[in-house]
Amino acid sequence: MSMNLKPKYPLVSVIMPVYNGADFLAEALSDLQQQRYQPLEIIIVDDGSVDETATIAAQFKEDIRYVYQSNQGPAAARNTGIKLATGELIAFLDVDDLWAKNRLSTQVDFLATRPEIDIVQGLIQDLELVRIPHDSPIFEVNSEAYYSVNLGSALYRREVFDTVGLFDETLRYNEDTDWFIRAWDNNIKKAQLDEVALFYRKHDGNMTNRNNSKQSGFVWLLKKRLDQHREHGNLSGRAASGQSVSITEYIGWKK
Repeated sequence: MSMNLKPKYPLVSVIMPVYNGADFLAEALSDLQQQRYQPLEIIIVDDGSVDETATIAAQFKEDIRYVYQSNQGPAAARNTGIKLATGELIAFLDVDDLWAKNRLSTQVDFLATRPEIDIVQGLIQDLELVRIPHDSPIFEVNSEAYYSVNLGSALYRREVFDTVGLFDETLRYNEDTDWFIRAWDNNIKKAQLDEVALFYRKHDGNMTNRNNSKQSGFVWLLKKRLDQHREHGNLSGRAASGQSVSITEYIGWKK
């Protein structure tokens, strides 16, 4: 007598760096649980918070792995999470953002049927803070969904980090842009899905809204990387071509 066995799904490690994110943490964790994907490993890296982050995380202690470190910046927090992760696939979620419903299962299924793809990325939908009634912030859609450099919109095979390396901990901003430039330069294969994966909630506390521009950051980081290659005489990958690359071409990079 044959038995129908439930298919084995890969373990996904979700890494959430948090710095003073108590106002958003409970909602972000509840959102992850509503993905209804298993097996799921949630790793919270508290990067030196001085608010109630630890207290709120303790309420979810049966469902998460919580680690605390002194404040070292988002790159270091993400690297700590990667080193602790045990999943075949890795995802990132900033504490103040949310994922689209079933986003995780959609991207896992895509990678399962396309072993040649290393990263699958979805669309990003901006949400603007409009008001805060009774300490509960209200966000509304303020633009069309788009592709851009945002770690939270993609799902990654673990071995990609062996090829590309970890995040540059000397960067307090644009560490994600720097990593994607290195992935692009190493010919990592990425695919894009025309479905919203990430709801990016814009508010005064966003690190990317303070003293930071993705476009100017991209130009600076790409120049920095090319200069490093030239200095050491080791131009390789796409950087070796010497071709002019615009941010639009880079963001649109696929396999």
